Amino acid sequence: MQQNRIIIGISGASGIVYGVRLLELLRPLPVETHLVMSKSAEITLAHETDLKVKDVQALADYWHPQGDIGAAISSGSFRTLGMIVAPCSMKTLAEIATGVTSGLLTRAADVVLKERRRLVLMARETPLTAVHLRNMLTVTEMGGIVAPPVPAFYARPDGIDALVDHSVGRVLDLFGLEAGAVTRWGEAPAEPAAKRFKRAKP
Repeated sequence: MQQNRIIIGISGASGIVYGVRLLELLRPLPVETHLVMSKSAEITLAHETDLKVKDVQALADYWHPQGDIGAAISSGSFRTLGMIVAPCSMKTLAEIATGVTSGLLTRAADVVLKERRRLVLMARETPLTAVHLRNMLTVTEMGGIVAPPVPAFYARPDGIDALVDHSVGRVLDLFGLEAGAVTRWGEAPAEPAAKRFKRAKP
């Protein structure tokens, strides 16, 4: 039986922890992960964490260079559950909304949409311009899901880690994947996951 696959795209918006944490939570699940990072994401990684690019790549089963337009994930015949872009910058959102793709990350997202698979964009920007909002509407009308990482304070988070886990856990819910990261309304709190990303030192 073919193993389930999911594409994780990491763009250059602030909040790179969302992409890193998704990869960490997916590791123990029966899902094959394919990672693609933009060049801007590599810069953001250095600003927001102590991780190196190779550390993030090591969390995925496979990683693909942003410039490799011939990678497997650029073709609709390469079957996947879909793709998550975490975080999703407004530039990345604009490329996906217009279909004018400049690299593998947005090409893969375009393929997911054309194949009618699930595309989830953890959009990171505030305040939003009219262009940002129009692009979000366009992607939604094409079948994508715009899922900004909005905190759920009913879960009584005890820190940033809990906020991040809840946001990425809810995104995984959209693919029917349970990582034990979500404190659900009316249910017992989730057990905290042990493995955490490394933030940049002040």
